[in-house]
Amino acid sequence: MTYKFKIICLQFSILCGFLLFWLTGISQSSFPEVDALINQNKKTLNNNFALLVWKDGKLAYQKQSPDFNGKTQAPIGNAGNWLTAALVMTFVDEGKLTLDDKISQYIPIFATYMKSYITVRNCLTNTTGIRSEEGIAKLFDKSKNTSLEDNVTAYAKKEIQANPGTEFFYSNIGFDIVARVLEVISKKSFDRIMQEKLLRPLKMRGTSFSNDEGGAINPAGGARSTGNDYINFLSMLLNNGMFAGKRILSEKSVAELETAQFTALPVKYSPKITEGLHYGYGDWIEETDSEGKGTLISCNNLYGTYPYIDKCKNYAAILILQKPQSELKKEFFGSLKDAIGGQMSSTCK
Repeated sequence: MTYKFKIICLQFSILCGFLLFWLTGISQSSFPEVDALINQNKKTLNNNFALLVWKDGKLAYQKQSPDFNGKTQAPIGNAGNWLTAALVMTFVDEGKLTLDDKISQYIPIFATYMKSYITVRNCLTNTTGIRSEEGIAKLFDKSKNTSLEDNVTAYAKKEIQANPGTEFFYSNIGFDIVARVLEVISKKSFDRIMQEKLLRPLKMRGTSFSNDEGGAINPAGGARSTGNDYINFLSMLLNNGMFAGKRILSEKSVAELETAQFTALPVKYSPKITEGLHYGYGDWIEETDSEGKGTLISCNNLYGTYPYIDKCKNYAAILILQKPQSELKKEFFGSLKDAIGGQMSSTCK
């Protein structure tokens, strides 16, 4: 190799390095409003957070704290509802159950206690009518039962406060019941079913519903996940059920998940951060198009984790926290969506 050729190679390497550095800087500085918003709220975020934005098949933006990143596992609270609802839809796709199946068909004790009219759909939409406590206490109730079956048996014996499908009351009850239905159908534990049908196909190796304290599995609020994992789930939904060239959910099931249910019902209880929103299956419908189809779908929760997809602007995002210092307000999440979405054009009319 001649001296002149070595000089040319060196100059080319320096130029490539400079371009790589410059492009990296551009990708981070292309969301200046997001950077500013995060910096303003670092104290509330407790400096333990990761924010990921996915667009056009790749990670478009990532911001994280020094001791917490997209690979760090954290509790995601009721963001687990979305995963459980998607798992149910895999059974629907396979023809193993329908959304209008009666729960008593799989768990006969519900008929014994005069609850034979509760359906799978009621369970996924918080319209079972089974009495539940209101507020944070009931969302974080630590049952003494050690199995999902025991929990669900206890629910069957609880008082009915309204006929199924006549009022919306946000709780964990319906998701526990429908998860038990999946156990009965498959003769496997809920966490094993989740791993086989959803988490492994989506390469969500850092996600689990297992209870390390020995209590019953919590299909609604007991999940732990990572930003990298959950963005895989969101990208699958954004891609109408496809992930890495494989179909995880049918397009029909994805559309069903993203459609607001029972919109005319009276709301007896909804978390303050989600007041005014309609509910789909395990998710909240924040915006719709002219035809009423969900275009901005999220799964906000009290842990501060906020996953969502924007169908109009074709991107997904998740803010995942290890532990917020104080409760994040609805206005913060609105500002975050505006800051991210402001960088992208919409395809909706």
